[in-house]
Amino acid sequence: MADKKADQKTNPKAAPKTDAHGLAGQATAGAETRGAYRSGVAARLAGLPVETLRVWERRYSVSGADRSPHGQRLYSAEQVRRLGLLKRVVDLGHPIGTVAALPFDELAAMARALPPAPELAREGAAAPLRVAVVGAAMARRLASVRTEPALDIVHTCATLDAVPASLPGVAADVLLIESSEMSADTVPLIAAARAAVPGAALVVMYRFCDSATVRRLREQGCLVARVPADPAEVAVLCSSALAGLPLQSLPVTPPAPPRRLDEQALAILASAPNSINCECPRHLADILMILGSFERYSQQCAARNEDDAALHQELSNSAGHARVMLETALERLARADGLPLPPSLDE
Repeated sequence: MADKKADQKTNPKAAPKTDAHGLAGQATAGAETRGAYRSGVAARLAGLPVETLRVWERRYSVSGADRSPHGQRLYSAEQVRRLGLLKRVVDLGHPIGTVAALPFDELAAMARALPPAPELAREGAAAPLRVAVVGAAMARRLASVRTEPALDIVHTCATLDAVPASLPGVAADVLLIESSEMSADTVPLIAAARAAVPGAALVVMYRFCDSATVRRLREQGCLVARVPADPAEVAVLCSSALAGLPLQSLPVTPPAPPRRLDEQALAILASAPNSINCECPRHLADILMILGSFERYSQQCAARNEDDAALHQELSNSAGHARVMLETALERLARADGLPLPPSLDE
């Protein structure tokens, strides 16, 4: 038996096979050097959307993953760790195009610059943060995911107007407010909400807001940020607010890769006949035209000061990342239905 175990360590072919769908804790020692994880599992372990990983691979060859006999990418545990570092570095604000080819050690050094999320220790374990949420949609999103640190939603209020009557007496570590469109008129409502939960850290999230209102709320000690795409990132915002970390330490949306589909290419895909008389190509093309237009508009929008310029750049970057995801979705749809691909998708 001892000889057999020794042979398995020195001869990869003699080692037990690893299930490509297994999680990290199920990997054998051979997974450190052999491709063990398919794209979906590798992306999940690295904290990436699988579509993002596919775009990174196609455009930047980020991993050098092996291929299975059927042509599927297979990632080793070491490659998955490198993908996780890339994700952290990109979250820190570095464009993927500038870091994709960096060695592991350099990525690790850059990733260490990202401050860890603070934890509240309770007998050696991180205690859940007690959060009062203003915004029914955000409360539902948070209830559907696991976060680190964990969030204990102790009270939910649908709108800011209802806060003064709803929240007094609620014990919470963080008051989390989601207000999709904010203006100067929102500031007194947020102040009233804050007074209803004294002692709680305040996180305000928005989708559209003028820079003067954002600046005014920050001057009053609020942590203000755009609504993140991933609800798990809300936990980082909450813990940062509770620890008093400045907003500058939070991840900034990096610039998106350039467009792969111009208006002419989108028009071709939108008008091409398909086998099932499906309208999805046309709808996706329409959405991409709107996103591309907003992305360019945000870059050209008038800015009164540096804060305005930074806000519009963030809007443009976010629209660009949404565009990349939908470009990939339209490409998959086109390939699946045999639609004519423009040269930009045949690379």
